[in-house]
Amino acid sequence: MVSQNGTVKEVKVVKNVRKFLFISYDALISDLAWQMVKEGQEVKYFIQNKEEADIGDGFIPKVDDWESHVEWADVIIFDDVLGQGTIAQNLREQGKKVVGGTPYTDMLEDDRSFGQEELKRHGVSILPYKEFKSLADAIVHVKQHPSKYVIKPSGEAQNMKGLLFVGEEDDGADVIRVLDSYLKTRAEDIPVLQLQKRITGVEVAVGVFFNGNEFVYPININFEHKKLFPGALGPSTGEMGTSMFWSEPNRLFNSTLKKMEETFRKEKFVGYMDLNCIVNGNGIYPLEFTSRFGYPTISIQQEGIQMPISDFMYNLANGIHMHFKTKNGFQIGVRIVVPPYPFRDERIFQSHSKDSTIVFKKKNEDAGGIHIEDVKIVNGEWVLTGSAGVALIVTGTGQTMREAQKQVYNRIKNILIPYMYYRTDIGDRWVEDSDRLHNWGYLREV
Repeated sequence: MVSQNGTVKEVKVVKNVRKFLFISYDALISDLAWQMVKEGQEVKYFIQNKEEADIGDGFIPKVDDWESHVEWADVIIFDDVLGQGTIAQNLREQGKKVVGGTPYTDMLEDDRSFGQEELKRHGVSILPYKEFKSLADAIVHVKQHPSKYVIKPSGEAQNMKGLLFVGEEDDGADVIRVLDSYLKTRAEDIPVLQLQKRITGVEVAVGVFFNGNEFVYPININFEHKKLFPGALGPSTGEMGTSMFWSEPNRLFNSTLKKMEETFRKEKFVGYMDLNCIVNGNGIYPLEFTSRFGYPTISIQQEGIQMPISDFMYNLANGIHMHFKTKNGFQIGVRIVVPPYPFRDERIFQSHSKDSTIVFKKKNEDAGGIHIEDVKIVNGEWVLTGSAGVALIVTGTGQTMREAQKQVYNRIKNILIPYMYYRTDIGDRWVEDSDRLHNWGYLREV
């Protein structure tokens, strides 16, 4: 139980106190580190990006470098790709227990075309796509091959979610207009991009933890909500919320990630692997990998995993076989954001959001379901920091999706942040999507 000022009123009891070192490029993993602090573990947290370095202050003990703390740590945890897999692999080869990727698993996410080719190599059906190193060449391709396309920047540009564009017009005219605008204004930001044929269906992701030797069950089925506004309107964001449930291996998993198990074993990958897909009556078509923890996915998953998350990560890093227990029903997470999210505008952030106080109306009430993002503690108060405008993840659970929705939105009513906004429809897709997924047989346990 956590009070408004961040003090721990009641914590989960953990039998073994262990030492966890978190290595972060962009302060994505603050919440997971904080959960371990609340569980009584010894934690040290390094953030490479100096603009984000004060995120988590007051919640998590910090260090200015990570190299000098490697020998201290029982487990080292990385939060991203973009080269962190190389560091994680090197530490693992030195005998350290690490939750993190490898150069190979980093590439699955960072290089979209590589990810698609690896799926194809493992016998997974993929959508037609073509990679371009020139926006002008991409425009020519659409003109010569009119169709609906999705524009997907690769590399670091894929983190700029506003650049992803899903075409609606049959002749690709809207895609051409967007590519032309990128050519005139954003060419340096997009050195490589992918055009992928667009199909209709249900967008659903399947994710699973891997302990260096094998997949750890159950699997996670999740539904991301990336558009800024309710009804899937507005610009694409990193994420506005996710709904999920846990399952034993099913057709969706066995047709995709399961086929790569031997490769992940050879890589000694330790962490979480997620594959976002479009499915319809004709088949399963993977869109992209997330070869690391998802954000806010990992915070929501903690609400469903029925063991201390520190024990879970320790077991994962040590390759311990486990079939962990999870809650029945559903979990939902809603991201609370402030201006200028999902865009980057330092002037707007400084004038409207920086150092805004997070207020809980019922101060003495259990702050269950509250997970931090770009937050720090100043004089006992939670305040916004960083630069992105992401504040909190609020979660809810229930035997039905409606019950989980009711809990999460009741919890949000207890929160006051100037200029805060969030989607009010996370989980609404489930009613229609579940009918189709069950009808097509993709959720059937096997």
